[in-house]
Amino acid sequence: MSPRMPLGDFLVAYLRRMGVTHIFGLPGDLVLGLFHSFGRDRGLEIVTLSHEPGVGFAADGYARSTRRLGVVCVTYGAGGHNIVNSIAGAYAEQVPLLVVSGGPGEAEQKLGGVHHQAKHVEGQHRIFKEVTCDARMIRHPERAAEEIHELVGHVMHEHRPGYLEIHRDQVEVPIPVPKSIRDWDGSFRRPTSDAHRLAEALRETVSRIRAAKRPVLVGGVELFREKAEGDFLRLAEKLGAPVVTTMLAKGVFPMDHPLHMGIHMGPFSHAAIGRRVREADLALVLGAQLTDMNLGASRSQIPTEHAVWAVGHRVNISFHQYTGVMLRDFVRGLASESLPRFRQKVSYYDNLKRTQPKPARGGKPTPLCVNDLLLEVNVFLAAHQGYHVFAESGDMLFGGLELRLHGGGLYFAQGYYASMGFAVPAAMGAQIGTGVRPLVLMGDGAFQMTGHEISHAPAKGLSPVVVLVNNAGWGIFRPVSPRPDLLEIPPWPYAELAQAWGGVGFRADTREELHKVLRAAHEVNGFVLIECRVAGNDLSPISHRYIRKSASLGQRKG
Repeated sequence: MSPRMPLGDFLVAYLRRMGVTHIFGLPGDLVLGLFHSFGRDRGLEIVTLSHEPGVGFAADGYARSTRRLGVVCVTYGAGGHNIVNSIAGAYAEQVPLLVVSGGPGEAEQKLGGVHHQAKHVEGQHRIFKEVTCDARMIRHPERAAEEIHELVGHVMHEHRPGYLEIHRDQVEVPIPVPKSIRDWDGSFRRPTSDAHRLAEALRETVSRIRAAKRPVLVGGVELFREKAEGDFLRLAEKLGAPVVTTMLAKGVFPMDHPLHMGIHMGPFSHAAIGRRVREADLALVLGAQLTDMNLGASRSQIPTEHAVWAVGHRVNISFHQYTGVMLRDFVRGLASESLPRFRQKVSYYDNLKRTQPKPARGGKPTPLCVNDLLLEVNVFLAAHQGYHVFAESGDMLFGGLELRLHGGGLYFAQGYYASMGFAVPAAMGAQIGTGVRPLVLMGDGAFQMTGHEISHAPAKGLSPVVVLVNNAGWGIFRPVSPRPDLLEIPPWPYAELAQAWGGVGFRADTREELHKVLRAAHEVNGFVLIECRVAGNDLSPISHRYIRKSASLGQRKG
């Protein structure tokens, strides 16, 4: 960085100082100058896709999997408005993204109307205020460096998206860069706990643990966001107590660990998991949020008097609350304490029916069903460890809960915001960031939204394996919809499309066929799409119950 430099060059230098290596975006006339600033040979790689929603989801997947800042660059109006949904999802799920948008120059604004403008020139800035933790429009170039630094600091501290609008006549404007920013090391200091409150919270929690007979640990997604999952693992192994994770946090604790019981989702949990959590005389709930998905559209099954609940910047111990205590410090402190060991016997549970492949009867093979599809994907993941798994919203959001990864593979889903169209571009963004091959579990409806972005995979050297459940429509709503005709979608030739886009396409109509093509897919260097045709009314085990429960709640409220 220099004491004085063009605004566009400063932004590039600033992001490189942070360690940013990729910018996800699409060009547009009102952002071309900034886009070209990013695209110069200065260590930043531009990743373009076909449509802004996919760009936003790809940056989201990159940021989730790498736990680094994801950066999006779009044009004003038509581009910025297109990406709002992706950014809203990242806000809801606490993913650090920086959206950089172009905009009309000062002379253009005086004309009274600029192409891509919807209502007011500042309208896009106002919209993004609703889906970001901080939204800035550069109005005073002399303060641009400080404003950008403040904005990105908020993004990294709050783990939520931020918005930066730089109009196209500002890109080459020289700006001053304060010495404090020029000397900055590219990192942001994490908030620290109040030492006295942390010590008191630890003291009371340790006392509760020593008095307990049947404790259970509940892991939440904030453990991953705060990089506290290692200390959580250390705590669990020290205690020897069973561990469950919430729906949003699947994978925050190793799924093949002998202490892992499975996923707790309120009344939709496996009966043994629900019973064990209800019977616990102490529940250490660490980093878990109270959402309808995590709670199974019900109230918490953990009594307050039996809970230690740590989330964000506070710890609740029964009816006591300690504010100013950071989750990461609290979990690390607990893992370092002298604690009793419970040595409880733990078994892993899911909701799948353990079936065996059935031989063909009368020359006609047994059709594939969702339960058996998930069983077979689990067999594949056990034999081929290390895949990251992305589960799409819809039926596969619930179906993905039944998967068990091995060997350090991570699991990702938009388990709270639950926007369809997330998985394929997010998986591509994650592979760009980590180099790890992803497996995508999704339905045909979501694929028709953003699945075509996979056509960019060959040029980018990406190799996702997409297991596409084709039930010819928006299947998850069929149990509650009085108009099944409104849930139908056109029949796409998915396997043929994969071939036309430079990948490999397979079809699987039976469990035996899926077993074979999954192994064949593993040997393919490029991307693979496996079209799995199932009955229109066939869903994963939890979906039927959850959708009916949610629908009944909505009817009662109405």
